[in-house]
Amino acid sequence: MPIRFPRPLFPGDLIAVVAPSSGVRPSMHTRLDAAIDFLRARGLRVTEGASLRFQTKGASASAAERAEELQRVLIDPNIAGVMPPWGGERASEILGLMDFERLAASTPKWLIGFSDISTIQLPLLLRSGWASLHGPNLMQLPGPDLDPVSARVIDAWRLGAGSSLSQTPSAASASWRLDGRSGSTHFSGRLVGGCLDSISRLAGSPFGAVSDFARSRKDDGVILFLENAELQPFEMARALHGLRLAGWFDHVAGVLIGRNAAASTTDPSDFTTRDALEAAMTGISVPVIVDVDIGHVGPQLTLVQGAMAQVSWAEGSCAIEQELR
Repeated sequence: MPIRFPRPLFPGDLIAVVAPSSGVRPSMHTRLDAAIDFLRARGLRVTEGASLRFQTKGASASAAERAEELQRVLIDPNIAGVMPPWGGERASEILGLMDFERLAASTPKWLIGFSDISTIQLPLLLRSGWASLHGPNLMQLPGPDLDPVSARVIDAWRLGAGSSLSQTPSAASASWRLDGRSGSTHFSGRLVGGCLDSISRLAGSPFGAVSDFARSRKDDGVILFLENAELQPFEMARALHGLRLAGWFDHVAGVLIGRNAAASTTDPSDFTTRDALEAAMTGISVPVIVDVDIGHVGPQLTLVQGAMAQVSWAEGSCAIEQELR
């Protein structure tokens, strides 16, 4: 299946802000309004999903309602892009209710976000051939705290097929190789990945056939990227072991691990996040770069799911150049 890249977003385009996982409680509506104003200030028009401003037991609406709404806005030719407010916990509930075959026959558009939104982005790539933007969520965009690295998501949604996106690491970057090697490292491949907490649950299902994707792209290579939001070290190790057993690391050119957002002990006698990485990934025959600018601990790079990427790492600095082809 060919990978298809959406067209750029232009001023005047209509953006659907829908909540396929968590909605927005009333206490956060002021922030949501500011986020929507952020889009309008850049010339974009906005239509809100019916359940956007509701939240019950971790979801904006029933799984059926969320799936129907997301499917509808993804195929609506009048809508140019889809930006959920943020992730959540329950996106996996809608996957079996969506028609990925119909999406494969539809014109792609940018789905922008990360965290639980990557639970949708992954099968959208694997089953429908759609590229998407793994980067800051809409609710992170307004206000003075948006850093220059994370703000590159704006440049990314203005890209289309044939474009390129070069990103340099933030000043906070201090990435390292899991195998302890120094010197420089370079590898290339198509980007695929997301939030470890959620996409690891898709391994072995029709929505998480990463090993099949990597085999089918052996001429291009594949770069797997993962970031941990809430998994404690033991659960993180189990999740990574599960991916390894499912073959996710078998045919990749390299692995990128984002900065860990979950609490972790600093007592060296306890099982730490580093112990989890080493227990699950030691012996993998490709470079594993850890603490990259990806995920819940900003600044955050924007990664185009499905794009060809060149990764250059040297002494704590990880630069990524992406080509939308």
